[in-house]
Amino acid sequence: MLILVTNDDGVRSPGIRALAEALHDLGRVVVIAPDRNRSAVGHALTLEHPLRAEELKTDVFAVDGTPTDCVNLGVHGLIQATPDLVVSGINLGSNVGDDITYSGTVCAAMEASLMGLPAIAVSLDTRQFKTEELLGAARFSRKLAMKVLQSGLPTDTFLNVNIPSGVCRGVRLTRQGKRKYGEAIVCKQDPRGRNYFWIGGGDVGYEDIPGSDCNALQDGLISVTPLHTNLTNDLSRQELTGWSLDSLMEKS
Repeated sequence: MLILVTNDDGVRSPGIRALAEALHDLGRVVVIAPDRNRSAVGHALTLEHPLRAEELKTDVFAVDGTPTDCVNLGVHGLIQATPDLVVSGINLGSNVGDDITYSGTVCAAMEASLMGLPAIAVSLDTRQFKTEELLGAARFSRKLAMKVLQSGLPTDTFLNVNIPSGVCRGVRLTRQGKRKYGEAIVCKQDPRGRNYFWIGGGDVGYEDIPGSDCNALQDGLISVTPLHTNLTNDLSRQELTGWSLDSLMEKS
């Protein structure tokens, strides 16, 4: 088996090291990850300058690009073979609810899914890695990877996994929840009296949606959410058929 491992925290993150080590006995593991922290870059793809990849050691590459770049470069350039599985993580901090639209970790798995490859994104709900929790997350990731390699995934599906910190009480198959963001912008002044801004400074909560990834973490459960790349809102599409959009066209 050939497994491509990536992340958005950077190639030197303890999370990606623990993940790669846990997967090694399943086959050849190739790590291709950003050379620095690229959190919250979403599904960004580098198009305006060339990418460089440095081989730090055998099958470990640092790329001066995004997580999506890393998957593309791995599949189409560096590995010269098609991976049997792509695993992204272990991310420092959860990626639940609306977080997934920002997360480079999740979008790396999304990119692999767009290529027709089975993929998993793994995040640990903590602000600082603790060895015991990280090893536990890595062990679960290995078991889930084995299951995906053995059974496969439904078409156009990848998995978003979030693991709670502290005592883990079980696993739940979930759906995407809904975040509540507080004051998202923090404005302060530098010593010269000029304003500067930090994005993402507010407290984050979530809506109480039974069966959601947010609720699972709150209950101390591992959340496994099947996602897909088609963002069409079919219910709204049915409602909007009554808009008679053809009538908006200018008549010559």
